[in-house]
Amino acid sequence: MLKTYQGSCHCGEVRFEADLDLTQSSFRCNCSICRRNRFWPAVAKEDGFRLLTGEDYLTEYLFNTKKNQHFFCKVCGVRAFGVGNDTPIGRMYGVNIGCLEGVTEEELSNVPITYVDGMNDRQEPPQYFSHL
Repeated sequence: MLKTYQGSCHCGEVRFEADLDLTQSSFRCNCSICRRNRFWPAVAKEDGFRLLTGEDYLTEYLFNTKKNQHFFCKVCGVRAFGVGNDTPIGRMYGVNIGCLEGVTEEELSNVPITYVDGMNDRQEPPQYFSHL
């Protein structure tokens, strides 16, 4: 069931709200950027994400195919969300679950996770994934 969550980067300059269903799978990926910054996204459809404040504090990083936008706060460096522009559901937002406010440790421990082998551009789990 969709619920509206509030969230922010660490310093609070970037604030957003997102309509998410945390009973649906989130994702952990072993691609070069997700592995390095431990990104743990839940999916919000394009109309289910609203940047409330901090657009001026965001810096964008593009790499490889340059299809996906990776945004970081210029002050604290936290990646609160990213934008997938070429996905099976069209344009979507990957919202960093660790940036959501008011989610208990118990709730976080129950969020389902799908592991993907982004390192090899495959949607299947990689051979090793417990470290993700």
